[in-house]
Amino acid sequence: MELWEKIKKYESLHIVFWLIKDSCWMLEFKWLGILMVIPTLSIAGIIVYITRKTVDVFLNLAILFWISANSFWMFIEFFASGELKYWASIPFSLGFIFVGIYYYKTLISKTSADK
Repeated sequence: MELWEKIKKYESLHIVFWLIKDSCWMLEFKWLGILMVIPTLSIAGIIVYITRKTVDVFLNLAILFWISANSFWMFIEFFASGELKYWASIPFSLGFIFVGIYYYKTLISKTSADK
């Protein structure tokens, strides 16, 4: 199976779990929302693993960290004091760093190809 086809199957399922997780957060279905973190992060991790030898791994790592931060924030809103949510800025920041790396590497590869 081609890499793109393999990723597409996982991404489609990943989006469903992510939407369910965030919908549970919005509707305050605490335990279902927390439960949905497991498949959402698991599939994000699988996508990172599948793309580990491509430049897309950095974009997928950004998504993994974004979902991690988002899930932490949801957990804090459900079960702890609100000021702890600022700790979510760490994985959010790592996500931004990986997006930057992705675009940097993409730009470098295009510049090299143009020479």
